[in-house]
Amino acid sequence: MINNDLKEQILSAATFSAEELEMISRCFVANRYDQKEHILSEGNKSSCIHFIVSGLVRVYHFKDAKEVTTYLACDGGFAASYSSFITQGLSSEYIQCLENTHTLSISYEKMQWLYQQLAQWQVVGRILAEQNYLCMADRILNLHSSPAKEKYLKFLQTSPAKIVQQTPLIYVASFLGIAPESLSRIRRETAKISLAEKMY
Repeated sequence: MINNDLKEQILSAATFSAEELEMISRCFVANRYDQKEHILSEGNKSSCIHFIVSGLVRVYHFKDAKEVTTYLACDGGFAASYSSFITQGLSSEYIQCLENTHTLSISYEKMQWLYQQLAQWQVVGRILAEQNYLCMADRILNLHSSPAKEKYLKFLQTSPAKIVQQTPLIYVASFLGIAPESLSRIRRETAKISLAEKMY
């Protein structure tokens, strides 16, 4: 099953008939996860790509015994350990729900089946891969070349409001590669500037 939001995203990538959309819809399975529950854990295979109907998730891994958040997604976004999904090898990442989350998920096997059945589905798969690559490339560039305040301001400008407002500070700091105390200071400074601008 797919909802209107997911259908719109699919149709924005490629054209499908009503019958083909029904075929695609049958390949997705609805799942519900509780806050703090893991959709995927390290050492397991990433067997699905998850479209987030509602909720908030983060992707993270461990480096030097510390959690490093590498991706955040909410309503209308996708989540997976893409390297594991593509290779069907074991994942080095975790996917954790930061609130109760409802997903529509498609398995690796169903993706491959749709590739064989529908030529245009390959366009959808390519766009998903391109978006994931661009997202990760942008994060790496931003992480290594931008000052801390610039990273945070870009995060505010480019992230959905839900991610900005509801992601715990410690995970935002990890995602941006900033110490939590430094991020707290930057947030205070940014809030003061915004308040001053409103006053004048």
